[in-house]
Amino acid sequence: MKIKKKIRHFFNKMKEKVLQKYENTKEVITQANGKVISSMLIMGSGQLLYKRWAKGFLYLFAQILFYLYFILFGASDLFGFFTLGKKVENPWYGIKGDNSIVMLIMGIFAIIACIFYIVIYIHNVKDAYQIQCDVDTLKTPATFKDDIKNMFDKSFYKTALFIPILGVLVFSVLPIVFMILIAFTNYGGDIVPPALVDWVGFSNFKKILSLGEFAPTFFKILLWNVLWAVISTAINYFGGLGLALLLNKKCVKGKAFWRAFPVLAYAIPGFITLLGFKFMFSNGGPINYYITKAGGKAIGFLGIDAKWTARIIGLLVNAWISIPTTMLLATGILSNLSPDLFEAARVDGAPPIKQFTKITLPYVLFATTPVLISQFIGNFNNFGIFYFLRGSIYSDGYFLASDTDLLINWLYRLSIDNNYYSIGAAISLIIFIITSVISLTVYVLSPSYRQEETFR
Repeated sequence: MKIKKKIRHFFNKMKEKVLQKYENTKEVITQANGKVISSMLIMGSGQLLYKRWAKGFLYLFAQILFYLYFILFGASDLFGFFTLGKKVENPWYGIKGDNSIVMLIMGIFAIIACIFYIVIYIHNVKDAYQIQCDVDTLKTPATFKDDIKNMFDKSFYKTALFIPILGVLVFSVLPIVFMILIAFTNYGGDIVPPALVDWVGFSNFKKILSLGEFAPTFFKILLWNVLWAVISTAINYFGGLGLALLLNKKCVKGKAFWRAFPVLAYAIPGFITLLGFKFMFSNGGPINYYITKAGGKAIGFLGIDAKWTARIIGLLVNAWISIPTTMLLATGILSNLSPDLFEAARVDGAPPIKQFTKITLPYVLFATTPVLISQFIGNFNNFGIFYFLRGSIYSDGYFLASDTDLLINWLYRLSIDNNYYSIGAAISLIIFIITSVISLTVYVLSPSYRQEETFR
């Protein structure tokens, strides 16, 4: 019930904000004078009529610049975004065709440019209306110099974040949107430039979830992916917590040494550790060497038929790399836990297991839930473990995958090794949906969200 109330409260807040924005917009439209209305038609004209020359010319220049871009490039880029090209390249006749992928990227850029222009346009109208309000109330409107001062004073955070946000839009948002949109095309296989790419809607998702050779492999890998993420996260978390609790005991001697020792695994690059484990469990490695020396037969720990053996080794390798991180985190948290709580519990007759479940675990979970969620996501998308341990093995009953592959590994094999770009993009979108839903659900149900006031 509490969760429902919080969700309802969240949506009510969003509704209030939307209605407030609507009321503000309605106020500007209904109460605007002729000068403000002119800014709605020609950016900066209202400022110029109010003799705010610098701001007026800047807004006007921004509008002219956008119109020039839109006429020269933007309109055709937007059109190309929806068509993805119509002219096929024919080198025999010297016909230069359309490049669908370039047209898709430039179309996304054009959409971002339009959104950016709309933001500037709204700011221009709001600024003109603010000048009108200041003049009507006999206030001195802010000058361009005042706005510059404000940019580096009260609104400095906006100024400082402008360039990073612009960089994020171009170098992060644009590629992400591009990969999402690729999932709705037939890009890949034989359909790569100079061949024209088409929009295919949700057909790639149908192929993955219900059709052909993709569906059986997808569901088998998904089941193993979820199982791997849950088990590996549990091992890493409780293994690290257990070590921290053990080293927190007064009877343990040489705590500094024992705390530093596991960190060595953390300090060594994970790539080196993976190669070390791969060598140890290889056919010619030291483990098989001693097995054959003892008269046994070499075991293919990571071979093509080593399904659960390879999976268990992957879990152990991941634990070796990740447990020290959790141990260090839990050690710092436990050091802040008051001994008086345990003393009071002992006086009340609570056994050690009860003290752990009622005091230690809730406190640690509250502080580490965000880290626990990030570890789960990291394990869910752990590309390196099985990629370096087993390489490019293909298992029977799997389409271009092995029985230890995670979805991220299969995505890589499909996209990079076999040119199934659209299928890979669809899988990446499915991964995002799964991880985001699980992360948000776990966080909302966790003590970090529900019992924040209790732990303050």
